[in-house]
Amino acid sequence: MSNFESSVRVAASAMRNLFPETPFQKNDHLSGVYGAEIWLKREDLSPVRSYKLRGAFNAMTKFLAHSPDQDLFVCASAGNHAQGVAFVCQHLQRHGVIFMPVTTPQQKIQKTRMFGKGMVEVRLVGDYFDDCLAAAQDFCAQQGGHFLSPFDDPDVIEGQATVTLEVLAQLGCAPDMMILPVGGGGLSSGASKLLREIAPQTELIFVEPQGGASLVAAIKAGQPVTLPRIDTFVDGAAVARIGAETFTELNGTSLDNIIVAPEDRICTTILEILNLEGIVLEPAGALSIDVLDTLRPRIAGKTVVCVTSGGNFDFERLPEVKERAQRYSGLKKYMILRLPQRPGALKEFLGMLGPEDDIARFEYLKKSARNFGSVLIGIETTNAQNFDRLFKQLTAAGFAFNDITDDETLTNFVI
Repeated sequence: MSNFESSVRVAASAMRNLFPETPFQKNDHLSGVYGAEIWLKREDLSPVRSYKLRGAFNAMTKFLAHSPDQDLFVCASAGNHAQGVAFVCQHLQRHGVIFMPVTTPQQKIQKTRMFGKGMVEVRLVGDYFDDCLAAAQDFCAQQGGHFLSPFDDPDVIEGQATVTLEVLAQLGCAPDMMILPVGGGGLSSGASKLLREIAPQTELIFVEPQGGASLVAAIKAGQPVTLPRIDTFVDGAAVARIGAETFTELNGTSLDNIIVAPEDRICTTILEILNLEGIVLEPAGALSIDVLDTLRPRIAGKTVVCVTSGGNFDFERLPEVKERAQRYSGLKKYMILRLPQRPGALKEFLGMLGPEDDIARFEYLKKSARNFGSVLIGIETTNAQNFDRLFKQLTAAGFAFNDITDDETLTNFVI
């Protein structure tokens, strides 16, 4: 047994004092759809609804083993890492100071305080995470605290590897394939290191959000690089730069084994798994399931484990998720229509709509034109092909229009 495997087993054993193994469930629906044996490792059902408390617990307990008098732990996080640290601080009865950006939703702030139960102080600093991180590190140095990295720490990586260890024990053998989300790389590097040692035959697939593909960028460059811009929609995995420690383990991964998932497509997966299975997943938690269709030829007849990494979904985001899912599926479109200012023009347009078409938005954008008025129109339908019919009718009737659904600048401005 290697030193790493031995350490992961010790970490997993210690965690049983904190929480039981997370559920490991075969999903009959997904198995039937993809002709494979699909298992879900339900990290969304941990006490803090993500795997992050594993790394926090391991890092804190290992540090306390040689510095038992340490009573201040510090982190910077706007999400699951904060909640994991708070939960462990309460369990170990150590004080924690958690820095969050001022823009953090109240729901996340309240949950972090709830898990900390008086042992944790939340400080809101800066509009962006980088400002928050700098403030946390400065405070930590001044106060003599111990900083807890969300992913770029060997002890955190070791703690996250307990997910994979549990999978092997619960399945009773090594799966053919394991699919994991990638943010900073703590979960994926832990799985990679452990499986290389004890189950090298298991194929690993890593999934990144399109707006935060830091592992792909690092593999191409041969070293961690900072992305110039990220889309924070998949907030649990949208990281601008892969960790240095984690990249050491992930370097050499074939690009064929890293899949980039579009944010709007992830929304369709969130809704599908919620409506069909009653499983609530945050965007990062849905990544491993989202790519199953992309992998369809590679997984047929195989045993596949999807790690659902988190379920901290704010239901206030549900309208946005539905909106993005409809747009990705071609069931909702926005267009600017130049409507002739003549009697009957609006009625003529409305007559082109089919029985499955519904106007979701109608707004005059310009009323000063003498002959035409520009109108923003949003239309929902039940079959994407209905838009082909509508657009052909509009063109034949001489109506000028511009489909702006995929124009990010325009849609962000007017929708």
